[in-house]
Amino acid sequence: MNKVLMKGNEAVAEAAIKAGLKFYAGYPITPQNEIPEYLSKRLPEVGGVFIQAESEIAAANMIYGASACGVRVMTSSSSPGISLKQEAISYMASAELPAVIVNMMRGGPGLGNISGSQADYFQAVKGGGHGDYRLLVYAPFSVQELWDYTILAFEKADEWRNPVMILGDGVIAQMMEPVIPKVPELKFFDKTSWALTGAKGRPSRFIRTLLMAEGELEKHNWKLQEKYQRWKEKEVRYETYFLDDAEVVVVAFGSAARITLSAIRRLRQEGLKIGLLRPITLFPFPEEPVRQLAQEIERFIVVEFNVGQMVEDVKLAVNGMAEVYLYGRPGGSIVTAEDVYDALAKYTVSEKVYVTVK
Repeated sequence: MNKVLMKGNEAVAEAAIKAGLKFYAGYPITPQNEIPEYLSKRLPEVGGVFIQAESEIAAANMIYGASACGVRVMTSSSSPGISLKQEAISYMASAELPAVIVNMMRGGPGLGNISGSQADYFQAVKGGGHGDYRLLVYAPFSVQELWDYTILAFEKADEWRNPVMILGDGVIAQMMEPVIPKVPELKFFDKTSWALTGAKGRPSRFIRTLLMAEGELEKHNWKLQEKYQRWKEKEVRYETYFLDDAEVVVVAFGSAARITLSAIRRLRQEGLKIGLLRPITLFPFPEEPVRQLAQEIERFIVVEFNVGQMVEDVKLAVNGMAEVYLYGRPGGSIVTAEDVYDALAKYTVSEKVYVTVK
């Protein structure tokens, strides 16, 4: 199959079409604007519906309704826009409705800027809305992975009846790279037992999230938690680099992992035994692989483009068996491989928790 030069946002949009997307609702915000722009043209061409909603809140509730009818749905935005969608995302998680949600993160808080950031990690993996819910969260680090994991996200959303998030950022959204536009054989998921398709010839049904009977909501919450536990058993994805002889392990995701990998290659050429573990699923986090490494490795360095969020999950997995350091850069700063190289080269610094290079 021939490679195609694509921008990250365009790869997400076309992959969604290939995955069977039939309804998209969204609202413009940089740096993800190419997604709705692309879909406004392409989705009607394949018999789908594109809506530019009057707000992010409206868009999220529109995909709630369309998903309840059994079609494949998606919305996309960037950090402050995703914040506005949180209530509807909580509703969809409770109603067990499949949806794909794309967040191309930008610097914050507030309106912030339009540069790439990773400051929405907590929002994505801890449940940014109300209630004890979770999303399956993928963190691609190339345009090819944006393509691959967008398609997988639709499959997993249907398989688990749950919203799935693609967590990218302004760097990967705007990056252009060759992509092999491969499409695996799509699975068929029977939705006839729950989708609202009209009650002709069958008893009526409804989808609700208000559970008022004594103990009903607690029972429902335990059901959801059992699903999330199964994710931890079946859906963890990660990649490792240079761990065979590593004495120091770096943990980084998304564009931070990509930049970090360049720095690690240079450090290894200089004789430093350093490796990388790259989480692909941020939830479920690869805590068991990190825990196993901590039994042999004395030092971990977390690189993330925020003031320290994933580092907390690394610390929980390490559970005191090793030192954990952080190199964090907030606010959508343009971080280079040279910046990360300088930080990692100072890994012997004894101060725990925070290691920065200005």
